[in-house]
Amino acid sequence: MNISNSIRVRKRSNQLVYWMVCLFSFIAMIPLFLILWDVASKGYKNFNLSLFTEVTPSSMDALLANMNGDPIPGGILNGITGSILIVLLAILFSVPLGLFIGIYLSENRERKFAKAVSFLTDLLQGMPSIVIGIIAYAWAVKPLGGYSALAGSVALTIMMLPMIVRSTEETLKMLPHSYKEAGLALGSSYTNVVFRILLPSGFGGIFTGILLAISRVMGETAPLMLTALGASVVNWDVLEPTSAIPLLIWDFYNDPNLVDLVWSSSLLLLIVIFILNWIAKIVARKWKI
Repeated sequence: MNISNSIRVRKRSNQLVYWMVCLFSFIAMIPLFLILWDVASKGYKNFNLSLFTEVTPSSMDALLANMNGDPIPGGILNGITGSILIVLLAILFSVPLGLFIGIYLSENRERKFAKAVSFLTDLLQGMPSIVIGIIAYAWAVKPLGGYSALAGSVALTIMMLPMIVRSTEETLKMLPHSYKEAGLALGSSYTNVVFRILLPSGFGGIFTGILLAISRVMGETAPLMLTALGASVVNWDVLEPTSAIPLLIWDFYNDPNLVDLVWSSSLLLLIVIFILNWIAKIVARKWKI
């Protein structure tokens, strides 16, 4: 009887904790859904074709449109192209470097240099974005002689590196050691084993980390304010000042005539980040280790 009573008490305690977790999770989600609803309900008004095909309108054009009750003319094409350019450059810089560092850390865990690199990676992951912007300003803006998309990509590269390094390292650590032993036993070189066996086997975890790193930097404003600066036209020159969606949101917020575009730009950014996270979930589920 004592055993049955103990089991009954444990089941009740388990149910109580389960429903408490559900309750508090629901309470925590309420503010999130309210924010999403607020952005969607206000952002759809200017969410049209012009948002993707035209550059930022002038404050006067926006004022006239507001007076007539019309949607704000123009769009954020310069911000979309700028974000694409800066993020693509950051991916080009951070992914190869992050993969190599992650491989080194997973294969040399006990070395002092590897421990120092791991510590610096953790330190970098917790560094405020504005500090990274200042570092990128000193490393890229000053040497290049001005603001540019390249300088902005340097800032985003520094922010993406820790997540890519950690995802690569942890994914490779989870792989069975027999993968490496089998490859070496068959006569493959160490390099071939790493790049043709280990990395493809851990593709799901590594790719998920890359997508999450991209999602993290898509909405960053502070580093780009100190590096890319912004531009009112579409620019594909990596050595010229370039706009981005987060920069435009900041600019629109400071202009009362363009403040309605804040919501549409935020909605677009929210959709992009949601899609990236959704793809990351699919990849992680499909390529489980």
